[in-house]
Amino acid sequence: MDQHTQQALLQFQQTELTESLIYDRLAALEKNPDNAAVLRRIAREEARHHDIIGRVTGQCALPDKSKIWRYTLLARLLGLTFAVKLMEGGESHASAAYRAFGDYPAVQQLAEEEDKHENELIALINEERLNYIGSVVLGLSDALVEFTGALAGFTFALQNPRLVALTGAITGIAAALSMASSEYLSSKTEKAEGKHPFKAAVYTGGAYILTVTLLVAPYAVLNNVFAALGLMLCFALCVIAAFTYYYSVAKGESFKKRFLEMAGLSFGVAAVSFLIGYLLQAWTGIQA
Repeated sequence: MDQHTQQALLQFQQTELTESLIYDRLAALEKNPDNAAVLRRIAREEARHHDIIGRVTGQCALPDKSKIWRYTLLARLLGLTFAVKLMEGGESHASAAYRAFGDYPAVQQLAEEEDKHENELIALINEERLNYIGSVVLGLSDALVEFTGALAGFTFALQNPRLVALTGAITGIAAALSMASSEYLSSKTEKAEGKHPFKAAVYTGGAYILTVTLLVAPYAVLNNVFAALGLMLCFALCVIAAFTYYYSVAKGESFKKRFLEMAGLSFGVAAVSFLIGYLLQAWTGIQA
């Protein structure tokens, strides 16, 4: 065995051991016993993979403790689904890599088992928070599209950062309550399985208020209204990128397509609203 092959197999060996320990940690966090049982079974299989590769390399591997800590933290903060889907992405790379070791049948056979892991993981998760991700999308997208536009319009029409912050906060809170009420009534009418109307309203309103708070903040701390507008748009872009990444991983959808769609809508509405604010100010002659 040449040195390059040896190093590659040792890396796979470490990865299998590390992922085995991660799956064990995630199983301990999972409250659903069926999900926990599958995670533990996959953890045992990953440990077995480590042993198989170890018999080829003749060496023992040490786990990557930082990776274990990172994925455990991700599961606690962002949910089991997000952490597992990130692991699934790593599994697909491992599957392709194992197929390259044609001289080692025992290692190459692991590719089929890695594919099996992916299929199990896809069907694994029934996490409560994912039942409400549609409500979060509604709150975030509406806040980003409607509120970036409103703040852009207020910026030119009022040209006073504190006044924009005050007007925006009042408008945003009222809109959040309206959205939450609408989601409550909509969920109660549809009677979606596993979705409680009150929780759906809280997720929608909470997402809206958090977005409003972040977007209004630049106007509350900066004295230049146009600098505040620029920072607000940067914050909006960051919110879109962060949530789109989470959504694309959890739901297995394209990040680029959804990001461009949300960013295009938000910034397009903001540009139109800014223009409307300019035209109204010019037409009325009102100065803040």
